Amino acid sequence: MKKRIILFLLPLILASCNQNKPAEHTADSISAQQKEKVKIVKEAFVYTLPLVIMDITRRQATNPDSSSKTYAPVNAFRHMSAFPDASFRNVVRPNADTYYSSAMLDLTEEPVVLSLPNTNGRYYMMPMLDAYTNVFSSPGTRTTGNGKGDFLITGPDWSGAVPAGMKQIAAPTNLVWIIGRTQVNSKVDGDKVVIPLQQKYKLVPLSAWGTEYKAPAGIRDATVPAGDPNAVVKSMSAEEYFTYANQLLQKYPAGEVDKETLKRFAVVGVGAGLTFDINTFGAAKDAVTNLPEEIIDEFHKQIKATTGLVNGWAVHRGLGAYGTDYLKRAFVAYMGLGANLPEDAMYPSCAVDADGNELNGANNYVLHFDKGQTPPVNAFWSLTMYSPEGYLVDNALNRYTLGDRSNLKKNADGSVDLYIQHDSPGKEKESNWLPAPAGEFNLLLRLYWPKPEMIEDKWTPPAVEKRKFNN
Repeated sequence: MKKRIILFLLPLILASCNQNKPAEHTADSISAQQKEKVKIVKEAFVYTLPLVIMDITRRQATNPDSSSKTYAPVNAFRHMSAFPDASFRNVVRPNADTYYSSAMLDLTEEPVVLSLPNTNGRYYMMPMLDAYTNVFSSPGTRTTGNGKGDFLITGPDWSGAVPAGMKQIAAPTNLVWIIGRTQVNSKVDGDKVVIPLQQKYKLVPLSAWGTEYKAPAGIRDATVPAGDPNAVVKSMSAEEYFTYANQLLQKYPAGEVDKETLKRFAVVGVGAGLTFDINTFGAAKDAVTNLPEEIIDEFHKQIKATTGLVNGWAVHRGLGAYGTDYLKRAFVAYMGLGANLPEDAMYPSCAVDADGNELNGANNYVLHFDKGQTPPVNAFWSLTMYSPEGYLVDNALNRYTLGDRSNLKKNADGSVDLYIQHDSPGKEKESNWLPAPAGEFNLLLRLYWPKPEMIEDKWTPPAVEKRKFNN
């Protein structure tokens, strides 16, 4: 039987925070009631983390700052017409397989119509995330086909008649993030096929449907925090964090399934309309002050853990829609915001070689696929190189990914070898070379529209083998 993946180990995070930290007060001075409050506030942080990261991302993406690479007005698309490079820092683990069409929707006033063209067989998807990072709908090739369609995206408080010819998509929150992706096979393909398609993806408020609508420009907000949203969260004190989280819980009410959980959090001052006061923790105050930094540090420790891997890979399942698995939802929001439903894409990740040692550019590696055993997909697959922080790695080839559209050379027996190393494996092998940094790195496989054998755990990526020679 295959071992459980790393995400099932995450409850250890809640227990491990502060266990080695010197405390101003002895354990005996902290009452059982205070210990219980510390436990609850940790759970509240995990519950609200996706909400906070999502809102920081929204604010940055809709703030008209010339330094932003993802800016678009509210209720309008920002189309990326090139792959992200190593300077891209707005989202961790970006892909280099598709051109993004990203939009932040505000459904508070009225619904928004998403109009999609006939893509003439081109694979695409338009997954929609609510404020808590759950994917609640995913129009596109897999679900609605490649034909033309108009979708009315409505907020939780909207009631009205759906215009003829439109399909309603009911959003759980008034904040919706569309992270559209359209398959790109090469730069030429992107220029000639994908960019013209993107220009036909339209968003129009219902009241402006049928008009030549142009979204109004945003107003610059100087209070929007700059930099990586994850780093912004990590730098917050507990009071700053929970004050922000409470505002968001008021703005984006949680669903009925979370009602009892939120009652529990109210005991520590976390909830819509509540005030978080760290002084109420008394002798346990020190255990809460730096909670954001401490829990996030535990996330990073778990990423490097090797327990529960299969061939060195963590084959993450059950992403995109989390139900009440708040810990998994938080972990994914932090380590890979915007993850899709498994039916749309799966993301096996790897940070160790076949011997369990951390991947490092000081070594040369090979990922070998036997004939007919490349990742099983209905659309396409790729392998992407990332720094330990989750960003693309700068290299002389400007190559960040390899996959089934990379003109990979096959071996004489039909198998395929991918060379993962810092220096070139030689001219004859460069087509199959994924450049690595000089130091630590990790890998992510993307399987778009995976076949049943992947979803049903009947296919597992082979181990990344350390090569015994240089070239």
